[in-house]
Amino acid sequence: MERQKVPFVPRTEGEVAMYVCGPTVYDVPHLGHGRTALTYDVIRRYLEWTGWNVTVASNVTDIDDKIINRAESEGRTEPEVAAEFTKAYDEQMERLDVLAAESRPHATQFIEGMIGIIAELVELEAAYVVPNKGVYFSVEGLSDYGRLAGRDLDQLLEDAGQRVDVDAEKRSPLDFALWKSAKAGEPSWDTPWGSGRPGWHTECVAMSLSALGPGFDIHGGGDDLCFPHHQNEWAQVTATGEPFARYWVHSAMVNVAGEKMSKSLGNFTNLAEAIDTAGPRALRLLAMQTHYRRAMEMGREALMAASTAIDRLDAFRRRMAAADIDLTDDETDSSAVAAFNAAMEDDFGTPIALDHTFSLVRGANSALDDGDLTTAGLQARTALMLFSVLGIEIGAADQTTVSGIDDAEIERLIEQRKEARGGKDFATADQIRDQLADAGVVLEDTPAGVVWHRT
Repeated sequence: MERQKVPFVPRTEGEVAMYVCGPTVYDVPHLGHGRTALTYDVIRRYLEWTGWNVTVASNVTDIDDKIINRAESEGRTEPEVAAEFTKAYDEQMERLDVLAAESRPHATQFIEGMIGIIAELVELEAAYVVPNKGVYFSVEGLSDYGRLAGRDLDQLLEDAGQRVDVDAEKRSPLDFALWKSAKAGEPSWDTPWGSGRPGWHTECVAMSLSALGPGFDIHGGGDDLCFPHHQNEWAQVTATGEPFARYWVHSAMVNVAGEKMSKSLGNFTNLAEAIDTAGPRALRLLAMQTHYRRAMEMGREALMAASTAIDRLDAFRRRMAAADIDLTDDETDSSAVAAFNAAMEDDFGTPIALDHTFSLVRGANSALDDGDLTTAGLQARTALMLFSVLGIEIGAADQTTVSGIDDAEIERLIEQRKEARGGKDFATADQIRDQLADAGVVLEDTPAGVVWHRT
């Protein structure tokens, strides 16, 4: 069935409010975290570039079973575990040049708000108390529960009834915990229903509404969160009669060697290692080459191919600069920009947008080969601008490179080679060329100077 295209109409003219489900901080971030963050970063960047004022809130889940279990196994406190891995996540987001959210709520800072939401749901009889267990939401009060997952209540009930671990004390096997009664040694807070801690689905309701208010524009996250997490968020707010997110956006999973990435499969790929290997711009480029709603491959081969593409784009910029083309001029190719916009306006179609942008690079190179500096400059400037819209700054040196030699060192060696050639010390010049070749760097001597790229 063809995807229905719904025009985007924001809640407030000129303003877009977006909530992105952030990490549960119990371990170092993996490639899936990277892809999700890059997806919404590009959406934000594009909206801002086209004139919207975008406000982003992205939470940190700092209380969760996984955090509790890790703290217990390592003899630490839950806040210590959460602080360590929040820092680890933030460090990698900074390396990826993901724009910081205006609001960064942590779950443990919003317990009072969560208790208030649960109390309202109990009063409305949309939730009920199970003594010594907690408070549960009653899904059968919502006839269209399951809408985000594209399934109806009867289908979900049939699936749930086939499980062997259904809690007999719940009114329905689909009912979910809003508040969990305290267990010995676990963090807990006092409530009218006893001491305990909030359920995950209630955390994001309290944080998103506090940060952005009812009826905010976009709620995003990985597609593994669509059901039950986002469905259960929607259920709670809908039961109160308040408006919630107006548009739901879900980014697909990452595959490594053809399998969905997960710790249980043993292919839990560390995000920091991927950035170390290929560089942050390569990871961003790779993420944009697949539409955000489609699963993508992020194995080493794909990462290295993206890294090579970034190196060639850097060399492209150096070639244009060596030809004395003004890359700072404001004049760009309006038809190419329109084609780029058309791709992005169609559900943020980054693969097609990138195709248009790479076509500009090829056109600029061909024009320069033909001696047409005007066309080369127009297309080069347009390409560099559009890459920048996607958060890819061409010519910006990454902290790490595949070859293990950074841009500054390459430039230093090229200058030494130039001096050696000027002094007719061709043996030294050839030695430097060979040294760079061994490091995977190819030199091209042009009338305007040396242009280099990595193999």
